[in-house]
Amino acid sequence: MSASDRPAPLNPSDAFKDHLLATLPHLRAFARGLCGRPDYADDLVQEAAIKAWAARDRFTPDTNMRAWTFTILRNHYLSELRRNRHQADYDPEAVERLLTMEATQEDSVNISDMEAALQRLSPERREALLLVGAGGFTYEEAAEIGDCAIGTMKSRVARARAELSVMLDPEREGPAAVKVPAASP
Repeated sequence: MSASDRPAPLNPSDAFKDHLLATLPHLRAFARGLCGRPDYADDLVQEAAIKAWAARDRFTPDTNMRAWTFTILRNHYLSELRRNRHQADYDPEAVERLLTMEATQEDSVNISDMEAALQRLSPERREALLLVGAGGFTYEEAAEIGDCAIGTMKSRVARARAELSVMLDPEREGPAAVKVPAASP
């Protein structure tokens, strides 16, 4: 085999780019769960990808790219929350959903009910549940991303699951239960 027949060695930037691109769907799902808005989630993912690319020389090869990028996204999201905490967002789609009701109601839990209940969780519990439940991270990895102790992460996940079950079970009584209006005759 001559030197011209051998494939060119893989450029480290190409390998990094491939790994980063592979994490984008996971980042988007995490961002969507954190903020509850697809448009804002896309902005968060874009910003996290840009920050990850700019810091690619600080990424340690053969470590967990997903955990690293999730941490970048989470930190950016928290920074945005702190910066914008005094500004109110007007989401016309959310207002429309609140002011209109479907002609028929279903007894089962809808995805929109789950999204609404998820957004009612405290940010820490929502983040923990998304990392462990939807993101597939171990408690140890989630604790590292969330910058907390493993026991704290386990507690947040357990409490989030319990709170969601109360919110999504219409038979349960309590302030967190979701009240589903009866269908119009």
